[in-house]
Amino acid sequence: MVRRPVAWIVAVVLFVEALGVAALNWFLGVVVDRQDMSLAGLDPDMMSVSSKIGGIVFGLYFALCGLVALLVALRDRAPAGLGRVLLISAAVVHGLLGAFTWGLVGWTAFLFMMVVLGLVVLLLMTYDARAEPADAAPEGGKGDDGSPVTPPPAPTTP
Repeated sequence: MVRRPVAWIVAVVLFVEALGVAALNWFLGVVVDRQDMSLAGLDPDMMSVSSKIGGIVFGLYFALCGLVALLVALRDRAPAGLGRVLLISAAVVHGLLGAFTWGLVGWTAFLFMMVVLGLVVLLLMTYDARAEPADAAPEGGKGDDGSPVTPPPAPTTP
């Protein structure tokens, strides 16, 4: 019941975060370029270009994670393979970013990162709960050969 709305929310949050990260890094690259600043003798043009490239790369990464969450929401199935790995890595990245933002930005940014981390983990965990128990009897109470399946005897205690 809660799986699909969580997947939709995670997809929207990750797409917005992808745009935000890309725009912030692009803005920082423009600021470095216009100020013609240098940090410990580094080339200002290289700093500007690397900031813009980093923003594009991280923006595409978060957009790809958002696409995985969107596909989970549309299909109502658990992410598998590379999609699952991407969502797990997004959870780890948000945990690390939360730890850094606590000291550098403040508790509100930390709170945002922890909310996104919680949503991604909730998305991953709610689809794991769907697995059937291994000892469940087949439908109709019949085995593969058509004979009735009897439950195992209950353990007795002396």
